[in-house]
Amino acid sequence: MTTLQSAVRRRRAVAAAGAVSAGLLVLSACDKPTAMATVTVGSDSVSSEATCGGEGKALTTEALNKCLQDKDIDEIEVDPLETVRFGVDPEIADNSWTILLNGQPLVDPMKNNTYQSIPGSVFFNAQYGAQGDSTLVSIKEGGENEATGLWSFRLKKDEG
Repeated sequence: MTTLQSAVRRRRAVAAAGAVSAGLLVLSACDKPTAMATVTVGSDSVSSEATCGGEGKALTTEALNKCLQDKDIDEIEVDPLETVRFGVDPEIADNSWTILLNGQPLVDPMKNNTYQSIPGSVFFNAQYGAQGDSTLVSIKEGGENEATGLWSFRLKKDEG
């Protein structure tokens, strides 16, 4: 093998190693997706990554309140006679979670449970703080006095 061929191969190896390193650097800069939460009504469902947080760090009260005001959230129609089912990834369940109705706890916090069912009529009942034909429902990750993530959905009353 000539010195020229050897030098060309060395340059190719260095270039390949550089390309692999650059690719790994770009991938490491990507955000890891947060855990998913899902709301299911009948055969329809909607899933979402965290609206806020979801990375294990506590959210401030200010950040949590701002997140509850977010308008860009997924919607699902709910027949009040149907059951609304909530599902969370196991990593959310491991940290404890609760369902909020218009920012207020609807159920006691759950831990190690990835599933909860609630009658659809609850989400449009003034007794539970609902107003009108649309309700903000959030899944809050964390204990009673701490929130580390929030997944929000808008439930719209199905008049059909």
